Amino acid sequence: MVTEVDVLLSEPEPKSRAGFLKYSCEITLDPNTVNTELGLSEGRRKVTLMNQHQSYSSHPDRFTNWWQVLSRESLTGRCYWEVKRSGTCVYISVAYKNISRAGCGNECEFGCNDQSWALECSQNSFSFGHNNIWTSISGPVSSRVGVYLDHRAGILSFYSITEAMTLLHRVQTRFTEPLLAGVWVGTGSSLLQLKTRDQAEL
Repeated sequence: MVTEVDVLLSEPEPKSRAGFLKYSCEITLDPNTVNTELGLSEGRRKVTLMNQHQSYSSHPDRFTNWWQVLSRESLTGRCYWEVKRSGTCVYISVAYKNISRAGCGNECEFGCNDQSWALECSQNSFSFGHNNIWTSISGPVSSRVGVYLDHRAGILSFYSITEAMTLLHRVQTRFTEPLLAGVWVGTGSSLLQLKTRDQAEL
């Protein structure tokens, strides 16, 4: 449980991209969770909507209806990662492991339940969703988005990355268990988890 002391003792959020990169983590996508319409590539860092069935083995963790996938890595502590998107629409998300996988209800879709938080990135706008409450967000639209998590302090922040980093949305909550990174991919879209750790070590 996050206490007021945890929040007060938490280190300040970095002010620059170089500062965020110190907390860089590598995200790979879990083939046991990926919807069968999605293809994984580039070392399971890229996901693309293929519009045709992909051959994955049967697994209870797989999303059966929504075009979604979760990360292999559990996220705790302070983490930062970046994604590069293309196409019409993607959701950049975090979720608890216990999010439902079977069916097409809100209990499975990122941002539409109390198990997940999602930034919707369309071609011209952003919105943020949690527990099926969606809020429009203003900010510079870019192909690259940074995600910062301070699990203990209950902070989740999304940044638009152009020549500078612009805060799009910050969540202050209580995370009750480890999180997984998640992606929803729309028609004609793909998303690549970038290797930021290499840049942090330069």
